[in-house]
Amino acid sequence: MTTAPFAFFDLRVLRAAPISPGFIRVTLGGERLSHFACGGRDQRVKLFLPHPGQREVLVPRDEGLNWWPAWQRLDPGERATMRTYTVREQRREPDELDIDFALHGDTGVACRWARRAVPGDPVTVLGPVEEDNGGVDFRPPADADWVLITGDATALPAVAGILAWLPPGTRTRVWLEVDHAEDVQELPTKADAEITWLLPGHRTTAPDAIRAADLPAGSPYAWLGGEAATVRALRRHLVNDRGFDRKRVTFTGYWRRGVSEEDLINEAIAAEAA
Repeated sequence: MTTAPFAFFDLRVLRAAPISPGFIRVTLGGERLSHFACGGRDQRVKLFLPHPGQREVLVPRDEGLNWWPAWQRLDPGERATMRTYTVREQRREPDELDIDFALHGDTGVACRWARRAVPGDPVTVLGPVEEDNGGVDFRPPADADWVLITGDATALPAVAGILAWLPPGTRTRVWLEVDHAEDVQELPTKADAEITWLLPGHRTTAPDAIRAADLPAGSPYAWLGGEAATVRALRRHLVNDRGFDRKRVTFTGYWRRGVSEEDLINEAIAAEAA
């Protein structure tokens, strides 16, 4: 029998508070969190929130590797709302998990939940039980001479995790776009990192800044996160105009302009059905 590299963790909100105008940090805890094995970097997890109007989180906890089709079969009017987020930080003794929510108004299900979260609120996380797991995408080759990282506000928690993980002295160039000047954060790292923050009111976007940048020599590795069309266009620039090996460019669309994650989930379900 194959053992799944992930598991459902039934957790509770310990604390929830704004850390800047654009972010709320929700800290989760629970008895089984000691088994949660964060791989660091851009560790991706699935958050399951109670369906609007319900208190408990309805998910297929016993389905293991078959959780996705089992979740689809649940009543859409009752099953938990699923969203994808990045672990901001995991701590031991006591076991705690921080998730930072980038706020975009009050229209998204997850944003509304985070704004209203209070200690004791239930949430279920589908997360890793092995540190080397498929929810980690940042994997620079051993022979990379330097690293390029860029992201918007939705990618900031992942970038923070990557910078904290990078080995000492790793030459790194970072461009980050945020929605408020107060969203600029301290990003501890032992890497040799040059971080450029692009703030509201500046005419230069991260893609524009990278196109105009004098990049280091040597063999690079790039990680791009943010709006899907933006990261695809930037990947094309790096591969076609800068000569990056496409296998050494990791790009992740954290959101798609004009499309909610619910729309994307429904698209995936419809594609499988077809």
